[in-house]
Amino acid sequence: MRAFSDIEKDRIIEMAWEDRTPFDAIKSQFGLSQGEVEKLMRKELTNSGFKRWRKRVSSGVGVKHGYKAQADMLRFKCSRQSAISLNKIAKRG
Repeated sequence: MRAFSDIEKDRIIEMAWEDRTPFDAIKSQFGLSQGEVEKLMRKELTNSGFKRWRKRVSSGVGVKHGYKAQADMLRFKCSRQSAISLNKIAKRG
């Protein structure tokens, strides 16, 4: 896994917490697999924070895999997404 800036780490963590952002979006933007995202989350979050996130992801609260998403969810865009300067997905035309 490559080294990420603090801004990139913050964005990855934010995307990982968002219920409607699939792991596929994180992979396409940052090149991290689900396992690598989990490692980053374990490293960057407190132990209790990681456990809460892991429970949330595995409980099915969110749709963290594109194949589980409903068709109308695949085009979700965070209201803050265009304001994030390093967000490559928002810059696609």
